[in-house]
Amino acid sequence: MLDKFGIAKRIAQEIKDGYYVNLGIGIPTLVANYIPDGMQVVLQSENGLLGMGPFPYEGEEDADYINAGKQTITTLPGSAIFDSAMSFGMIRSRKIDLTILGAMEVSENGDIANWKIPGKMVKGMGGAMDLVASAENIIVAMQHVNKHGESKLLPSCSLPLTGVRCVKKIVTELGVFDVVPEGGFKVVELHDGVSLDMVRQATAGKLIV
Repeated sequence: MLDKFGIAKRIAQEIKDGYYVNLGIGIPTLVANYIPDGMQVVLQSENGLLGMGPFPYEGEEDADYINAGKQTITTLPGSAIFDSAMSFGMIRSRKIDLTILGAMEVSENGDIANWKIPGKMVKGMGGAMDLVASAENIIVAMQHVNKHGESKLLPSCSLPLTGVRCVKKIVTELGVFDVVPEGGFKVVELHDGVSLDMVRQATAGKLIV
């Protein structure tokens, strides 16, 4: 079973050389620390940065350099800073090869809900709706169950949707799952110490073994 850092490290294995990648808020931001050595990957932040590096060491933070989650970050040689209008122009024109997002729920059809819980104050949907509408490849990083022990991989989402039929792959603390076109979560791999029975009990949606 993986913690949030393990989930981020596993997702980094899905990134290919030459990719332009957008990292969402939460677990996805940690992926920046696990890009394999020697791989040329350009990380894009929707608040206006191309060429994002790993998190800074303590004491070396610069408050002027932040990601979409308002965490301090570093920049790499050749990076560029611009306004959010240009950033979303890149996203909407499908210049991004891979988007990695967090989620509250994912349905077996690949629908994603990741921006609002009814009755709770939210700052807004951010860039998630643009990202899921434009990205060719979306990987979700999430916990398999919520804090009440209820599955977050569902037959259909109960929360307001961010996008429909857009998620291709999910990485949780239990394993890696592909969302298949006909609907369902196909088991790709289980993490160390995780059994198939554990996954079955934690998955409310259709599981394909």
